[in-house]
Amino acid sequence: MSLRSTGLDQRVLLAAAVALALAGCAKKQEEPTAAAAPAAAPAVPAADALEGQVDIVAWPGYIERGATDKNYDWVTGFEQQTGCKVNVKTAGTSDEMVSLMTQGGYDLVTASGDASLRLIRGGTVQPVDVARIPSYASVDERLREASWHFVDGKHYGTPYQWGPNVLMYSTQVFKEAPASWSVVFEEQKLPDGKSNKGRVQAYDGPIYIADAALYLMAKRPELGIKDPYELSEAQYAAALDVLRKQHPLVQRYWHDANVQVQDFTTEGIVASGSWPFQANTLVANKQPVASTVPAEGATGWADTTMLAANAKHPNCAYQWMEWSLSPKVQGDVAAWFGSVPAVPAACTGNALLGDTGCATNGFDKFDKIHFWRTPEAACAQGACVPYSRWATDYVAVMGGR
Repeated sequence: MSLRSTGLDQRVLLAAAVALALAGCAKKQEEPTAAAAPAAAPAVPAADALEGQVDIVAWPGYIERGATDKNYDWVTGFEQQTGCKVNVKTAGTSDEMVSLMTQGGYDLVTASGDASLRLIRGGTVQPVDVARIPSYASVDERLREASWHFVDGKHYGTPYQWGPNVLMYSTQVFKEAPASWSVVFEEQKLPDGKSNKGRVQAYDGPIYIADAALYLMAKRPELGIKDPYELSEAQYAAALDVLRKQHPLVQRYWHDANVQVQDFTTEGIVASGSWPFQANTLVANKQPVASTVPAEGATGWADTTMLAANAKHPNCAYQWMEWSLSPKVQGDVAAWFGSVPAVPAACTGNALLGDTGCATNGFDKFDKIHFWRTPEAACAQGACVPYSRWATDYVAVMGGR
């Protein structure tokens, strides 16, 4: 990203925020004329018949039909080509996505790495047949068998987009980009001579513990943290200590990206972990905001379109997975969200993204990003603190305990 939540619908109403910057009302694409329609398509075998719809749980901004800006529409063409109507339920956190998919009624989910393993282990999603997705061969080789979706030799979905969790900051306060995440983790005077207390935000999600662990990898190397998602009891306790000390500094634990945009605009927030989308939105609105990846590096998100184990519309779902990997769609999503395409071919020739868009969004920073991954008890160092503990303890941290 995870950079990764976002009531209105929470990574929702990103589109609502962007609407401030991107004026324009959606216009339906012209329906193809009868003359342009193919003469007589052969009958589709019953087993492969398209069911007429596909229901997707997605991060806000991931499935656009031009409602905010008519230039950003990768749904209408799919519906016209396949006859599969796209229904979207936006979710603001990975926990919400897991809950929705567990309840059932959805075919696909754009899951980040901190949700994907839970969905796989829980039997909520099924392996996909990449032979039915010809464009899988065009996926970035760094993502084709990534550990958060390629499990036990099986593909559990198709990569969609990825990116870092950036440090977003006020350029009125910071004349130069902050060099360290310490500006949000430790009380200090900022360049304007004022304390950061009450002027920073933290992410409302247990996976944020990994951000504290990543900070400690550089600040306290004697702890021996090698992977911010694989923490021993001692390493985990140290990360929680960072977050408890951070608590008095935090104005809000954000989970709604739209609200975070408003906070940077009107509430005096000057620094926070964020996603490129919020930064791009604020810049487009001519706000004095920029973003950076500090010296310690960053966590991030690599999202996968995963197929529900009990999907009611699997054929339309497979059609969407194939469609989503086209360079045009990949480039348009990246331009809209501020992410990096899962298909490198999308980095050139896309009018919305531009030929420098991938570089701007971090294409070459892949190896510096520690991508969200569900913490599990079994780990490289033998035994680690599992996600269930992360979830319980982070609620306590946000409550000041």
